Amino acid sequence: MTAVQQGLPMDRDVNPFDPPSQITQLRSTRPVSPMLFPDGHEGWLVTGYDAVRQALADTRFSSRQDLGIIHMPFPTPGMPEQTEPSPQTPGLFISMDPPDHTRLRRKLTGAFTVKRMKALEEGIAEITERQLDELASLTPPVDLVKEFALPVPSLVICEMLGVPYADRETFQANSSKFMEREVNLEDKMAAYMAIYTYLSELVTSKRAEPDDDLLSDLARDEDLSIEELIGMAFLLLLAGHETTANMLALGTFALLEHPEQLAALRAEPELIPDAVEELLRYLAVGDVFYRYAAEDIEFFGETIREGSTVILSLLAGNHDPERYENADALDVRRNARGHLSFGHGIHQCLGQQLARIEMRTGFEGLLRRFPGLELAVAAREVKLRTDMNIYGVHALPVTWA
Repeated sequence: MTAVQQGLPMDRDVNPFDPPSQITQLRSTRPVSPMLFPDGHEGWLVTGYDAVRQALADTRFSSRQDLGIIHMPFPTPGMPEQTEPSPQTPGLFISMDPPDHTRLRRKLTGAFTVKRMKALEEGIAEITERQLDELASLTPPVDLVKEFALPVPSLVICEMLGVPYADRETFQANSSKFMEREVNLEDKMAAYMAIYTYLSELVTSKRAEPDDDLLSDLARDEDLSIEELIGMAFLLLLAGHETTANMLALGTFALLEHPEQLAALRAEPELIPDAVEELLRYLAVGDVFYRYAAEDIEFFGETIREGSTVILSLLAGNHDPERYENADALDVRRNARGHLSFGHGIHQCLGQQLARIEMRTGFEGLLRRFPGLELAVAAREVKLRTDMNIYGVHALPVTWA
């Protein structure tokens, strides 16, 4: 009988970009594995590409947080043991199933069409160039997260939603605290309430005096309550800057650590769209997805009982050698289509085209403007966001000739 996995392995013990070796080993022996959670719950960990993809599309694996107790796969200091399901957060449609999910997501699909995103491309390029100008005016070494990777997507999403960019630092400090795994419950709740209060005032003012932005468009929709508007604004603002900022920073770190891949991109900038897909596959910054088994499910030879918390590792799926040859290698010439980093099925990331444009523009501009870009510290000194729900680097000190 195979030993049951104890908790979710978190230690990136091979290199900062690969899954933990324990997860890699599990995937090769049992891609759908029983896992004992820190609170004693017997749930499951899904690591194989095919299994993760299928689970993401199978509605029996519910996204609802109010169906049952969702157990945490890592210790949460100061968090009281949950004895009953969390209530649904209005507007937070990633934590819903159809028909609620469908109703709310449909309100946004028009804003994120490929055509609409293409129309924004010129503005995103201008924002990126301005930020590159700012970066070039500084004396290295500088923190690429603070001076480039975070400002670009923040500026884009603030402009798109109609959020004053001047408010970004307070919002980012609170969202960062909210997303920290090990912060105590009191601080986490204080951060959440600060964000909630801020967004409540913002959407209320948009409803009273709508402007030409996405939140105003939503505020004009009388079918949406103020609480739903706040939840949607929270989701869009958080997802709109956190994931892309971490992809830009971690992606740059990965390229600097793979000089032959970086050289290929400098020599052939036309490879950048494929390189973006490969970096998305290789890094999968939003790695851990939670699902709740809404019924007994026969799945890849295992019986997953109703009420089980199921953890899906997108990173492990993306690094599955059954799907991608030499999957632990970064290869900017690879056809990485079909990666799981934007999810799959009805919850597939709504803003994926926006993220792609920001990354293509960001990496292209960075490589063009800073041909001598390099790390200003040893790679081992780069502080990784192993304590956060979205992976990346806390800071990336860089310099250039």
